[in-house]
Amino acid sequence: MTTLARIGRRSCAAAAMLLVTLLAACGLDAGGAVPLPVGPGSIRPVPALDGVRVTVGSKDFTEQNILGYLIEFALTAAGAQVRDLTNITGSNSLRDAQLHGQVDIAYDYTGTGWINYLGNETPIPGSTEQFEAVRDADLAQHDMVWSDPAPMNNTYTMVTTADSAARTGARTLSDYARLVNTDPSTGATCLGTEFSVRQDGFPGLARKYGIDPNKVNKKIMQDSLVYSATANGSCQFGDVTATDGRTKALNLVQLDDDLNFFPKYNAALVMQKSFADAHPQISEVMAPISTLLTNEAITELNRKVDVDGGEPAVVARDWLVEQGFVTAG
Repeated sequence: MTTLARIGRRSCAAAAMLLVTLLAACGLDAGGAVPLPVGPGSIRPVPALDGVRVTVGSKDFTEQNILGYLIEFALTAAGAQVRDLTNITGSNSLRDAQLHGQVDIAYDYTGTGWINYLGNETPIPGSTEQFEAVRDADLAQHDMVWSDPAPMNNTYTMVTTADSAARTGARTLSDYARLVNTDPSTGATCLGTEFSVRQDGFPGLARKYGIDPNKVNKKIMQDSLVYSATANGSCQFGDVTATDGRTKALNLVQLDDDLNFFPKYNAALVMQKSFADAHPQISEVMAPISTLLTNEAITELNRKVDVDGGEPAVVARDWLVEQGFVTAG
């Protein structure tokens, strides 16, 4: 994909935040071509999927792009006519695109579905229980099907540097709350723009742990900048996601969520019921892939992009080739 094509598609995706009907005006209803060729491996051509048009979406960060490409390459190997609509800006934009039929399938997170899409305030402990709750509620309320949850849990977490943890004794979120509430010398807390306002982000965290938001020196920034800002000392604490490959590479220490505030964010396939019912073979193709998406596996794929500088599409395809699901075209 050329740089101009990538920029053009991302510009259109950003417009979806303003008005879902602009998707068609931007050309997002057409989508783009799958960026790399693949052939069958253990995924064989499925006659029922031959030529079926499938638009695959994702949100606009590394892990989501990788997950989107995994779907694209797998379904391409199965014979579907796949269109690429990855890198849509923000959770709500992807959700709207799915509800309005602009995107047929995507990986999304059970915690996001339960809290942000369905409006619940209290997460359900346990990955299986959380998946079953969002699966049943979203089907009943919006005819959306959640299936094939992966073991990976991309939950939020707060981090600090190893040096800061040793100096302050901060090992848990209760320790963090105590520091910001009582020690004026506590450094800034870096917060990603979405995390800073989500109820499963900092506002809910503050309520759960009794943090006085007025005593927190908050720095709001793009999510991708939180990692380096915390690592270089611009902020003493920051929010990240548990499966991001940069956490280990930057020697950041995750604080234990000792009061179990953060929901489970297991990735699962999401489709409209009409689409899932029409093409049950899609779940059959994707189920073995979801099973292998552990925290360790997805963290390593994320690292190859965010630390080593790989392209998400290349990293996703190479992993599928290594696992034997597809062959490089």
